[in-house]
Amino acid sequence: MNVIDSIVSQAAGIAAVRRGIHAHPELCFEEVRTADLVAQKLTEWGIPIHRGLGKTGVVGIVKGRDGGASGRAIGLRADMDALPMQEFNTFAHASQHHGKMHACGHDGHTAMLLAAAQHFSRHRNFDGTVYLIFQPAEENGGGARVMIEDGLFEQFPMQAVFGMHNWPGVTVGQFAVSPGPVMASSNEFKITIHGKGGHAAMPHTGIDPVPIACQMVQAFQTIISRNKKPLDAGVISVTMVHAGEATNVVPDSCELRGTVRTFSIEVLDLIEARMKQVAEHTCAAHEATCVFEFVRNYPPTVNSAAEADFARQVMVGIVGEANVLVQEPTMGAEDFAFMLQAKPGAYCFIANGDGTHREMGHGGGPCTLHNPSYDFNDDLIPLGATYWVRLAEEWLAAART
Repeated sequence: MNVIDSIVSQAAGIAAVRRGIHAHPELCFEEVRTADLVAQKLTEWGIPIHRGLGKTGVVGIVKGRDGGASGRAIGLRADMDALPMQEFNTFAHASQHHGKMHACGHDGHTAMLLAAAQHFSRHRNFDGTVYLIFQPAEENGGGARVMIEDGLFEQFPMQAVFGMHNWPGVTVGQFAVSPGPVMASSNEFKITIHGKGGHAAMPHTGIDPVPIACQMVQAFQTIISRNKKPLDAGVISVTMVHAGEATNVVPDSCELRGTVRTFSIEVLDLIEARMKQVAEHTCAAHEATCVFEFVRNYPPTVNSAAEADFARQVMVGIVGEANVLVQEPTMGAEDFAFMLQAKPGAYCFIANGDGTHREMGHGGGPCTLHNPSYDFNDDLIPLGATYWVRLAEEWLAAART
C-alpha cells in the first residue's frame, strides 16, 4: 500500500484522539465535546475553522499553495455522532456514557479526516481549497441536510464533495466504490386502522381491525412482487404491530409501523402511492377507516459517475487494482445523500476487517455496524487519511487542466 509516511508516523496520536471520542460518545446535534475537540485540533494545526452549521458542525478551510486563488474547491466529509445504544465492550476506551455508543465508526471517520487535516497543515501540495466537513447527526438527524440548509455550499463553494464509511467483514487494505445508487432511501410509515371494538365472543357486533391489518401486511408484499419492475429494488418491512389490551376484547384500532427502502425516487413514489391505496381500500372493504402517514427521511445515496470513477483511480494508486472492489449497494441509508443531491461526488467504503483487531475486553458479539460489540479498526487511519489527501490533491490538479 502506498500510504503517506508522515501520516503513518502521526497515526498513533490520531488513534488516541479516536479512542477519546469513542469513550465520550454524543448523539445527534449533541456533539459539543467532539466538535470542540475537532476545532481545537484544526486550530492547533493552523487551519481556519467555521462553526455552527448544523448546530454542532465544524468546517476546516485549507487553502493550497495558491491561497485558493484558482477558485477550485473540494469537500471531504466525516460524520461525528454516536448511537443511542449500550456498549458491551469493556476495554479501556469503551463508552463512559450509559446508553450511548460509537457503534458505527463515526469516531474513526472523524479521526481519518483529522489525520488528513494534520497532513494538509504541513503539506499543501495543491492549488485551490479543501473544505474539511465534520458533520453532526447522521444517525436519523439529517445533519447533512441541516448543514446545507444553513448555507454550507453557499458559504463554502465547492465543485464536488466526497464521503467515506468503514465496512466490516472486508479485508483491511481494500476499498469499494461504484457509480449510481450505493445506499437506499430511508422512509417510515404509520398506519392507524380504526374499527369498532366489542366483546371478542361477539365479533359480529364490531369491526375487528386486527384481521384487516393482517390482510394489509400481506397485500403490501404484492406491491414489491407485482407492481414495481422486478429489476427495481425495493423493500417494505412492517416491523411493529400494536393492538388490544385484553384477550376477550376486540380493539377499536390497530397500528402498523415500518420502513420502506428504495434506490430511486420513482420506485419510492410508486410504493408510497400503492401502499396508501391498499391501506384505504382494504379498510373500506371491511367498513373500517385508516389514517396513513408516510415520512421520507433520507433519499437514496447516488454516486455521480465521473466522481466515482475518479475516486476509484485514486484508490488504485494507493492499494492496487485488485483491492478496489465493486461497491455492492446496500439497503442501509446515509444522509450524505443530501450532499450528493446538491453536488457531484462519491461515497465509498473502506474495509474494517473481521473484528480480530479488537482488544481484550471486547463484547461477545460480532464486529458489525450498529452492534454493541463493534469497534473501529485504528489500522485504517493512515490508509483512510492517505485516500483523502491523494483524492484532494489529484482532483484539484485534474480540475486545472
